[in-house]
Amino acid sequence: MSRDRSYRHRDIAEQSGLSLATVDRVLHDRPGVSARAVRAVEQAQLELDRQLTQLRLGARTMLLDLVMQAPRRFTAAVQQALETELYSARPAVVRIRSDLREAGTTAELVGRLDAIGRRGRSSDGVLLKAPDRAEVAAAVDRLHARGIPVVTLVTDVHDCARVAYVGLDNAAAGRTAAYLTLRFLAPRDASGDLGGSALVLLSRGDFLGERERADAFAETVRGRAPGLRLVELSDADGLDERTAELVARALRDVPDVRAVYSVGGGNRAVVEQLHRAGASGAVLIGHDLDADNLELLRAGRIDAVLHHDLRADLRAALRQVLRHHGLVPGAPTSVPAGVQVITPYNVPARISPR
Repeated sequence: MSRDRSYRHRDIAEQSGLSLATVDRVLHDRPGVSARAVRAVEQAQLELDRQLTQLRLGARTMLLDLVMQAPRRFTAAVQQALETELYSARPAVVRIRSDLREAGTTAELVGRLDAIGRRGRSSDGVLLKAPDRAEVAAAVDRLHARGIPVVTLVTDVHDCARVAYVGLDNAAAGRTAAYLTLRFLAPRDASGDLGGSALVLLSRGDFLGERERADAFAETVRGRAPGLRLVELSDADGLDERTAELVARALRDVPDVRAVYSVGGGNRAVVEQLHRAGASGAVLIGHDLDADNLELLRAGRIDAVLHHDLRADLRAALRQVLRHHGLVPGAPTSVPAGVQVITPYNVPARISPR
């Protein structure tokens, strides 16, 4: 490898999840290593670089695994928020080992969680964003049995031994999205009869948080505007290319689309397809102030973004792990976050301009 580091091979192996032998082969440019192993070692070194400044003598050092299945724009925002909040993890010094993927099978995800468990107590906890599947729940239970606490992020997993959920109050968010959608539509329909269609776009149907948002949205709309037809779209993983195909097909098949509730992201693709279909006037409500949504919001292409403070979420997640290990008082507890309605005029100050 071209990049030299003073880290011990054991530290890199622990950070990357690779064996000492594989790390040694990568660092000495020996044959027989995969491109994936090289990338894992490089990523481990970058993570150790970023976290080195936090190390303090005399503090307990903890290693947490961040495991997420989500679009890169969201995992990048989570990583940035988490690294910013590592200093709040006193009295511990926390290092993060990341396993982030945009898509994948349930079996692959379970394999990643089981691999963490097989490493024994090298992991002090797992921060997890994953589908609500029985196989995932069983893997969480296996980690718990090994003494490794799991905190679910953004979306929960039912019927498992996770120690806490940290993230948005998703049902409240769905009801808020419905309220905003109907209020935005009302002035555009003087008759008061909110007919036409609204698309409800999920990244995947088996993410519990997204399902809670979509169900609460549908219940509220049907109670307040039964004439507005709801069409659910799913399983594009929030990725722009797949989302574009899904929305384009719906706009061809569904008459008079007047609104989109984008539960799972991919909003650049949504905006582009609405424009191509001549439906740019449709109401669009999105989630999360990632870079894409911030740009679209400021350009007037999204009507509102439902936001929650990721830094506060990650700070709370770290605290639940510390509680599990008895480093701060109290027992781990779930911390649902309130939803914030963001327009171009009230973007939080800590969100840097572009």
